[in-house]
Amino acid sequence: MPVYRHVLVPLEHTPYDEAILAHVRALATLCGARVTLIHVADGWAARNMHALRLRESEELRADREYLDRRTAELAAAGVACDAVLAGGDPADEILAAAERERCDLIAMATHGHGFLNDVVRGSVANQVRHRCAIPVLLVRGAADGTVPPVRGDAS
Repeated sequence: MPVYRHVLVPLEHTPYDEAILAHVRALATLCGARVTLIHVADGWAARNMHALRLRESEELRADREYLDRRTAELAAAGVACDAVLAGGDPADEILAAAERERCDLIAMATHGHGFLNDVVRGSVANQVRHRCAIPVLLVRGAADGTVPPVRGDAS
């Protein structure tokens, strides 16, 4: 029986996503896991879109297209994948999606800002790992989209 069957992958729609997607593609291929990508738009309009019955903004449309493109890339690599576009507090939305989707792993990219910067600015990854009941895989990303080597990459 595979260790992981369903992996939730929060994406930022930034070059940092490259590192976690490379790791998750290899892990999902190895385990035969399903992947759910999630992007949490956390601007004012995204947080209040439903309550105020606002139309989808250009930013949200771009986020949806990004998720669709990333989902198609994973599917082309043979990984069963779907996507969720959420709005609100990123940590809250990630944790709610993990529970709702019955995920058994959350895999996230980190920025590696350092302790003081994370204390001042906060860290979604830190909030998730402290509040989550399932395992959390953290992979340090890079602002330029450089991907660290992934051992055992099936591609």
